[in-house]
Amino acid sequence: MADDYETLTIERADRVALVTFRRADQLNAMNRRMQAEITEAFERLSEDRNVGAIVVTGEGRGFMAGADIKEYAAQTGPEFDAFQKAGGRMYAAIEDNAKPIIAAVNGFALGGGFELVLCCDLVLASNFAKFGLPEIKLGLVPGGGGTQRSVDKLGRNRANFLLMTGAILPAADFVALGLVNEIVEAPALVPRALELARTIAAEPADAVEGLKRLTAFALSGERTLGLELERELVCSLYRSDIGQARVRDFAAKSIARAVEKAKQ
Repeated sequence: MADDYETLTIERADRVALVTFRRADQLNAMNRRMQAEITEAFERLSEDRNVGAIVVTGEGRGFMAGADIKEYAAQTGPEFDAFQKAGGRMYAAIEDNAKPIIAAVNGFALGGGFELVLCCDLVLASNFAKFGLPEIKLGLVPGGGGTQRSVDKLGRNRANFLLMTGAILPAADFVALGLVNEIVEAPALVPRALELARTIAAEPADAVEGLKRLTAFALSGERTLGLELERELVCSLYRSDIGQARVRDFAAKSIARAVEKAKQ
């Protein structure tokens, strides 16, 4: 099936998919069509064995400036309820995606856009990027998981500050908090994200996807079960063809180095 979308594009190369939001005139604000297309795109990419990692970014000055408030204002109560419910599926398509997802945050990531970032596995941001959960300014609260994921990723007090004040802060403020992995000059942002994605996608898919599941499970607090799942995965990978080949290759090279050193 072709990637035929109105609000985003998907480009594939070297086992990496680049998803770009394409509503630049609206700072990539999310309407119902965009929400549905994001959900479908990420659910399909999760099942694509030719994709090992995903980069998501936005066109223009915005990564995603939240929901399209003009559409919000025109919705009936039931339509708003349906939009929020569909949003749950969209965010799950990212957070629970089998592939590691790198957010390349090029500009404003506000409201639903920041909630989307919170679902990603790694975050790179340009020096122009800004983050925030300003729903309180509309008399609302986040409806796409922002109250829960911000506490997981930032801690409760920091999350409360963002949620209760609606503050919009530069990406640099989130480096020390552990949310943003790197700040990258704007022209180099997507190339750097693609480079990182290619590095990850070059590793065995079973190991990478297993790591994503394990680190997500760690948030459950069920340490004993998490350790058991970790042991099961490493034992399975050790027995795999790739695992056996890489271990033997490493051991052979180590022995060769030791022999060469002994001759000196």
